[in-house]
Amino acid sequence: MQWTDRIRQVKILLVLAAVIIAVASLVVSQYLVRDLSEEERNKMGVWAEAMHALNQADENTDLGLVLKVIDENNTIPVVVLDNDNNALIYRNVEVEGKTYEDSMAYLATLGRRMKASEQFITISGDTTTDTQYVCYDDSVMIKRLSMWPYVQLGIVMIFVVIAIFALLTSKRAEQNKVWVGLSKETAHQLGTPISSLMAWTEVLKETYPDDELLPEMDKDVKRLQLIADRFSKIGSLPEPVPSSLNEVMDHVIDYMDRRTSKKVEMVKDLPEEDIIVPINASLFEWVIENLSKNAVDAMGAEGGRITLHVEENAKQAIIEVSDTGKGIRKKDLSNVFRPGFTTKKRGWGLGLSLAKRIVEEYHHGKIFVKNSELGKGTTFRIELEK
Repeated sequence: MQWTDRIRQVKILLVLAAVIIAVASLVVSQYLVRDLSEEERNKMGVWAEAMHALNQADENTDLGLVLKVIDENNTIPVVVLDNDNNALIYRNVEVEGKTYEDSMAYLATLGRRMKASEQFITISGDTTTDTQYVCYDDSVMIKRLSMWPYVQLGIVMIFVVIAIFALLTSKRAEQNKVWVGLSKETAHQLGTPISSLMAWTEVLKETYPDDELLPEMDKDVKRLQLIADRFSKIGSLPEPVPSSLNEVMDHVIDYMDRRTSKKVEMVKDLPEEDIIVPINASLFEWVIENLSKNAVDAMGAEGGRITLHVEENAKQAIIEVSDTGKGIRKKDLSNVFRPGFTTKKRGWGLGLSLAKRIVEEYHHGKIFVKNSELGKGTTFRIELEK
């Protein structure tokens, strides 16, 4: 719980930091853009005065300074329109590859757009028809500066996502260590009493050779040994070997039949030909047992039917465990494999999580809820590569 709270707090802090950085960048950049826009407007005012002087010049006018002012504008796009919104001259606008007619039409359209955005300066002539409009757009520098906060926000968000992913990965790694440590410690703690039980069973067999209960006790002791062996394999990568899925299902049905109510019917739907896949039979039996036990719990005291279905295609072996229980609510479907999730009054909610780990990490397969309907039952599906 403490680790989960820490992760939540760190994620909130990272998001808040990203928001603060983004807001600060937007505010600062807006001030810079405003100041630069004002400066560019002042430059265009001087440029417009130079154009006005050029229009009013005669043969005795010194145009050196005027032409220098006009030529020094190498960054701000400008289109000069006449009173009928026709383009007269332009600077810093790309028109290469266009015909003269297309260029003039394009410039006129661009100039009208600038004029509509209130980015123009009027040059008054001798008459109303001589009036010109110096229309301009933001320079490339201002446009880039305007976009920078959004680029920065994207970079910050990517950083936040990477940081959260790293935290979740660290959390998952720590959980895995807990899983492995708990499993191995459980196997170790079970080892001593199981050894004692095996020895006492042998003593009882010699003392009471005809006792009918001793074989059943021996089966339960071996079962405990199998469980301890399963726990000892958690955390290591058990070597899969070609095994019979039919035999795995038979073992599960035999085990469940002797430990469930007579109201629970175990049905096996297996192909006539055996299906051989590379698995660790001991661990995979555990998966099917967990699914079957969950099915028994879902059906409750009234009982029902559990169907173990096996089939294959060219690439996969498919196992389905179906029950006629109470079903799973739609809002819970995405959580059924999450560690700690359970709808039962008792239990730690680790069975399905462990089953998913065994199927996906140890056998590189898939396990998921194929379908579930409230009041009718649930089907879990496992897909294994052949």
